[in-house]
Amino acid sequence: MTLLIDMDDVLDNLVQCWTQALNARYGTSVLEKDITSWDIAAFFPSLTKAQIFGVLHDKMFWHTLCSIQNAPEVVKNLIKDGHKVRVVTTSHYGTIEPKIKRFLELYPCLKWEDIIITSDKSMIKGDVMIDDGTHNLENTSCVKLLFDRPHNHTYPAEENGMVRMQTWDEIYHFITQMTGGM
Repeated sequence: MTLLIDMDDVLDNLVQCWTQALNARYGTSVLEKDITSWDIAAFFPSLTKAQIFGVLHDKMFWHTLCSIQNAPEVVKNLIKDGHKVRVVTTSHYGTIEPKIKRFLELYPCLKWEDIIITSDKSMIKGDVMIDDGTHNLENTSCVKLLFDRPHNHTYPAEENGMVRMQTWDEIYHFITQMTGGM
């Protein structure tokens, strides 16, 4: 199968690092768990959008990202099981180089050719899409796996044809069951 996997907050801990960087730079005290909707700016009302998004243009920021627990091992196993893994991300052109460089350090089983950068994920075809952005899953014909994050926790996944996943081990089990254990 072709597995389309989102990068930020599915394979790496972007929001956690982003809130920590904003807190360190501007003296705020927002935690990742406080970000309960897609609009991160709403949780930093004292900051301008330029301040909030400016952090992402600091090349050193990207070095703070880490992989989500068990994700590198599961991705490697999915590839070993014969699945085609494509990482699909929406990124500002000014952040692509440091972001992708760090990502490939975290996921040595993947290469540049496995990454698709787009502003419209609905145009990318595959069998399964794993994403934390409900808007991305709503507009795809793939099997829809919603990776549970604080900003999507209250979203009615089942009502919208999605299966909520808590961990990468759960994702691996689901895909293995879907394919009959290959």
